[in-house]
Amino acid sequence: MAQRGPRWYFNFRSPYSWLAHHDLTARHADVAGSIEWIPYWDPDPHSELLLADAGGSFLYTAMSREKHFYVLTDVRRLAADRGLTVSWPLDRDPVWETAHLAYFLAADRGVQTAYTDLVYRARFRDGEDINDPSVIARIAGGLGIDPAAAEGAAEDPALRERATGALMSAYRDGVFGPPFLIAGREKFWGLDRLDRFADAVRSRTAVPAAAPVPEAALSAAPSGDLGHAGGCG
Repeated sequence: MAQRGPRWYFNFRSPYSWLAHHDLTARHADVAGSIEWIPYWDPDPHSELLLADAGGSFLYTAMSREKHFYVLTDVRRLAADRGLTVSWPLDRDPVWETAHLAYFLAADRGVQTAYTDLVYRARFRDGEDINDPSVIARIAGGLGIDPAAAEGAAEDPALRERATGALMSAYRDGVFGPPFLIAGREKFWGLDRLDRFADAVRSRTAVPAAAPVPEAALSAAPSGDLGHAGGCG
């Protein structure tokens, strides 16, 4: 079987995914145009059921309250380094399918990069609620996508099926948090791994996989939050 090409899993909720998208399109445009883009989000109960029926599960583990507060400060610093400002949105009873399923409509029209940029801008620059179907309808309409189709994307059975495929892809790839990037056998998690991912894609051959981690190091017992600041999870 032919090896799958390089890909990245992005998430409209994650500020690190927003910054990774900024760097990917601004500094690595050649890579951005040559890889597979796959949306990845916190599934609602319906999506979770469809994913389970397909044999998968959602591997993300929610971060601690302390890490959440750290992220707020860290993202503000990282955004300022890029000349960006952050307007933190308030998420009340979010349904992340609203924005992520409409992405497939944008991809069908070849405007997925513009759509992704505008959704991130609405969320993190303008502080808008991207879980509001009217916000997504407005963004989609400006790109020539049927606003009604975008507004109802989360209720579209065909898009739900494609969404299950995306979440199953993440499950099979072992994605546990965004942004998550894969080139060959090498996996890269977090904003601070983006440059290495870009180098791996440009080289056409990923660095050989590292030696297996000893089983003893993979303790199932909780040992604190081991996530680094470059990714959510």
